[in-house]
Amino acid sequence: MDAYTLKADRYENLSEGWFRRCGRSGLVLPAISLGIWQNFGDPGTGTGHHQDEKAFHENSKQMIFTAFDCGITHIDAANIYGPPKGKAEERLGQIIKQLPRNELVVSTKAGVNMWPGPYGRAGSRKHILTSLDESLKRLDLDFVDIYYHHCPDPDAPLEETLGAYDQAVRSGKALHFGVSNYSGALTAEAIRIIDRDRLAPLLVHQPSYSMLNRGIETDLFKTARHAGFGMACFSPLGKGRLSSRFLGESKGPSRVDPATIDEPMRTKLGRLNDHAVQRGQSLPQMALAWVLRNPCVTTALIGASRPEQIRENAAVLDHADFTEDELQQIDKILAS
Repeated sequence: MDAYTLKADRYENLSEGWFRRCGRSGLVLPAISLGIWQNFGDPGTGTGHHQDEKAFHENSKQMIFTAFDCGITHIDAANIYGPPKGKAEERLGQIIKQLPRNELVVSTKAGVNMWPGPYGRAGSRKHILTSLDESLKRLDLDFVDIYYHHCPDPDAPLEETLGAYDQAVRSGKALHFGVSNYSGALTAEAIRIIDRDRLAPLLVHQPSYSMLNRGIETDLFKTARHAGFGMACFSPLGKGRLSSRFLGESKGPSRVDPATIDEPMRTKLGRLNDHAVQRGQSLPQMALAWVLRNPCVTTALIGASRPEQIRENAAVLDHADFTEDELQQIDKILAS
């Protein structure tokens, strides 16, 4: 595909409620967003089979274009995504030149070890602001819509980290500020500092959340409701375990640790799949709908290795509601 033709009706046939308010902000995000932490680096580094650079890049383009056609207007990156580090941002920047920038929400992150030496990671002002400039160069953008702190830095004052993100927003190089992998308690402390010092507000939190990983239910949801930020949940398919891959014989390469897919887990996945089929969904569609059922969750971040997966997951709102009985049945299966 040398050129991309926009679908004229790209917003006309989306499911009701597809765009969701991000907390109490003015920004809306699609129910499903595309994360590019896999399969956008160099050929042969993802789970796909496109070893030739030309074919690999074409597949990456098709995934981005398919996502956009499905109403997935939010694409999530990070400076470390690849491999090598930075490659996914670079590839994304090349692809989205063919899409309308004013219809895209592009996010990226800093905070994880990116380059050698003491300034290549963490929560210092130097790392955060230098990383943003380098990400913008790779993306070939003037600004990103959301700039995340990828993970907490226990050695940097939280005031310094939050002040650096405030500067990023005030400079216009980032429109909004987010955090990822912060505990509920640390997020609450960040909100206190932001309010006290009148810093750029926290738009969105990006935690891991799925049927198989429910830790954030203990405190982060409460913090989100109180503070009014949105949530963009990554690994909603349990790092691939809630895909359809493990319902029978394994289907090709996977990033999932085989040790986590023992016979009890396969039995559990089979029972969840039976329940999904009764609802008229695939297992991954039900798993995504389950994550999105919580009003604190703005969007679920999916990964993909081919366009067909994106189309399947984008149909999640066709069967999004759960009865209390269904939720209880799912809890029983998960507890078994």
